[in-house]
Amino acid sequence: MSHTGTSDGRLRVAVIGTGRMGAAMAVRLREAGFAVTAYNRTRAKAEATGAAVAATPREAAAAADVVLVSLADDKAARQAYGGEDGVAAGLRAGAVVVETSTIAPETVTALAPRVEKAGAALLDAPVSGSVVFVEQGRLTVMAGGEASALERARPVLDVLAAHVVHVGSAGTGAAMKLAVNSLLLGLNQALSEALVLAERAGVSRESAYEVFAAGAAGAPFVQYKKEAYLHPESATVAFTLELVAKDLDLALALAERVGAPMQQAAANRRLVGEAVEQGLGQRDLSALADFLRGDRRP
Repeated sequence: MSHTGTSDGRLRVAVIGTGRMGAAMAVRLREAGFAVTAYNRTRAKAEATGAAVAATPREAAAAADVVLVSLADDKAARQAYGGEDGVAAGLRAGAVVVETSTIAPETVTALAPRVEKAGAALLDAPVSGSVVFVEQGRLTVMAGGEASALERARPVLDVLAAHVVHVGSAGTGAAMKLAVNSLLLGLNQALSEALVLAERAGVSRESAYEVFAAGAAGAPFVQYKKEAYLHPESATVAFTLELVAKDLDLALALAERVGAPMQQAAANRRLVGEAVEQGLGQRDLSALADFLRGDRRP
């Protein structure tokens, strides 16, 4: 490896994409003492993290031993890696790119050669957990790629995550994230339906939710989304219904490619599609319950 980190031996980190999750990662890593450089298309969002700000993905990557990428979709990821100002053009030999975006496995395998040509390694390492989980260092990371690259990125990932699981070769991290999200989004729909059913049958929303949270289905998602479901009109947007639709499309495309039946995901995608068409695309996924109640306010 040609790089040595900062003078005190700490790895230098770049964060490409400072949306909700990327910004939280940049802040968490900076507070842990890492030298962090951030890049975002809207510069003000990168500046808000308190990190050094790069003008291009290339500039950010050139300053880093570990490059964390957190973008909205496949198109944004492809744009960030490519071109003379892209991530791949700035990578130093021995660097590790940690791709945390929720993207298709095929996108990962398409991007990997660009990274490897620079003498760097690509991990597809999506995360499970919300911004609160980032702030508490409690994410779950599902990593695909070489074990040696994962070990090099470990000091960074261990600040962000309570669980880092090496799930297999390149592309398996992305596939695992789509499986995780299909499960999570199925739970979101089931919870929304059950809550509206209880309400319509005369049970108060608060009482119904208390019972759900105390029962066998009271998963961590049910616990930490309580306020969002009880007060959807003022819920913090953690995961938009528009992104839910995108992730379900990716999961269903993967299911078709590998021959896995996903009837529940298909039904979920149809309902979410209706909600997005009604103008709820920018609301939190918990707004699916509002949609089922007949409240179609964006």
